[in-house]
Amino acid sequence: MAIEITATSRLWNFPGGVQPDERKSPANLQPIQRFPLAPMLYIPLRQHAGAAGELCVAVGDYVLKGQPLTIPGVDNGLPVHASTSGTIKAITEHPLNHPSGLSGLTVHLQPDDQDAPYPHQPIADIHAISQREVLQHLQQMGIAGLGGAGFPTARKVAGARNIDALIINGIECEPYIVADDRLMREHAAKILRGCELLQQLTSAKSVIFAIEDNKPEAINAVATAIAETSSTTIANIILRVIPTKYPSGGEKQLIQILTGKQVPANGLPADIGILMQNVATAYAVAHAIDVGEPLLERVVTLTGEALHHPGTAWAPLGTPVEYLLQQSGFQPSKHQRVIIGGPMMGYTIANLQVPVTKTTNCILAPTASELTPADAEMACIRCGACEQACPASLLPQQLYWHAKAQDYDALKQHHIVDCIECGICAYVCPSQIPLVQYYRQAKAEIREQAIEHQKAEIARQRFEARQLRLEREKEERLEKHRRAAEARKAAQAARAAEAPTSPSAADTKPSAGKGTNAAVQAALARAKAKKAAQEQPDSSASIGPSAAVQAAIERAKAKKAAQAAAPEQAEPVADKGPSAAVQAAIERAKAKKAAQANAESSQSAEPAPENNTQSDKQDAIAAAVARAKARKAEREQAKGNTESQNNAAENERKGKQN
Repeated sequence: MAIEITATSRLWNFPGGVQPDERKSPANLQPIQRFPLAPMLYIPLRQHAGAAGELCVAVGDYVLKGQPLTIPGVDNGLPVHASTSGTIKAITEHPLNHPSGLSGLTVHLQPDDQDAPYPHQPIADIHAISQREVLQHLQQMGIAGLGGAGFPTARKVAGARNIDALIINGIECEPYIVADDRLMREHAAKILRGCELLQQLTSAKSVIFAIEDNKPEAINAVATAIAETSSTTIANIILRVIPTKYPSGGEKQLIQILTGKQVPANGLPADIGILMQNVATAYAVAHAIDVGEPLLERVVTLTGEALHHPGTAWAPLGTPVEYLLQQSGFQPSKHQRVIIGGPMMGYTIANLQVPVTKTTNCILAPTASELTPADAEMACIRCGACEQACPASLLPQQLYWHAKAQDYDALKQHHIVDCIECGICAYVCPSQIPLVQYYRQAKAEIREQAIEHQKAEIARQRFEARQLRLEREKEERLEKHRRAAEARKAAQAARAAEAPTSPSAADTKPSAGKGTNAAVQAALARAKAKKAAQEQPDSSASIGPSAAVQAAIERAKAKKAAQAAAPEQAEPVADKGPSAAVQAAIERAKAKKAAQANAESSQSAEPAPENNTQSDKQDAIAAAVARAKARKAEREQAKGNTESQNNAAENERKGKQN
């Protein structure tokens, strides 16, 4: 359902709330001042919601006014810029302007009092470029919400879709703070220019400019500017004056006042068709687009009875708090407190060298009589005053117990994230319990847990992705091996199918079995001959052929049988007569027999010793000659057999090829 707001529409109310002393005077009586530059500026790398950027300068560099000192990181954060021209003296840890009091990486810039500008980058016509390019320009200019949260403006605008109403927040409801009041009085026209640009970026159907009724001068200035410009530039702009009540300037509370609707728990105003921006943010948007200069300074309220000259001032980002206090006539007491922000939502700082940042709207230096320091914390009396005053309809007492017990799950169930840290619960607490401090610490712990959980979730997802990748690679390897095995089986099957077309081993060697049997028979014959030779007595030499001769004959017969059994071999020599080896064996046997016969005849005749010796020598020579001839014949026979076998193998191979 579309939101329609008119000048006469009903104003609603929100639960709880208080009306503390405003104490906005005398800081709002003087125009905005501009002090000389401080001797040293301390520019933190992180001045907004989100992570800090990456440094793009080094110690010793000379920088110009508006030159980027960082570039946004992976989370599309905001850069910070040099507030003036000068030299970078150091980049070290420095106390931060934060309730924790911790230190952070900070650029120490020494001004040269020249204010030499970095080239400006204005946009002549935002209609000539896309919305994305305009938002990228705002991001590069470092524009963040100046109402206190410091959320990047470009990201907030980009997340708003189908906006019915653009609300410009000029409430500034907290006591003492008058920065927006003075800005509306003196620069209403430029604020409306920012409203026009934001309306064009969001396509909002209407613009509602809300101001609290305790700022009559600002109301008149804005009304005059609207009358001069709305008819030609801004469509459906409405000025609504809101009754004074704290914290009516809260985002959710102001939306409820104007529309009667509540932003859902854990939701955003964009979920119900609304976008809200602070008046100082609208001014910064107009300056960044029309002038092309980044966010380098902001209006800061300087107030408190410890200052002789309270008021407002344009403070370059990075200016030390102590320097601004000195320019306002700071006269500290013995137990002087300095508060960043107002007395309700502000926090005390311990080091006055902390710098002004984008979210610093007030520096309060009260005396002890002006703001009495809180007494010692006492036990909760369960009066219920905090619950009645809570504008978010929470249960502050329960949140307090769970925060002390560090029961973060119970805190989430009680919607601690909806706490706007307005400080009303602590303001009305009769036991002086600093409830907001407990809530802030608990919310910080919950954020840390969420960050750790997110990191763990990312690590889990990466681990699971790795496991899936390993499983996938394993399956791919197994599939590859399976395909290779199937390919091998297919190849073997193909070879088996082709085998009958070529001669088999049995066909090419049909007589292999016979040859083997012949060889076995020859070996058996040789063994029998050897055994017979061993059993033959020495006296058998005179009866007939010796055992050696018979063994040789048997071996020759076995060899002849083996040659005859081999098919397609060289032409056997058995047809031509006994082989040379057999003949040589026979010759040796005959020679040995002749020698034995001669020996016997010589013994019977009893010849002369010298004649016997000579005859023996002749017989030995004849035997040696016979053995030599036999060995030569064997070699020739073996050579012939080898050549015949080689020729037969070659013929067989050629036959297979044919």
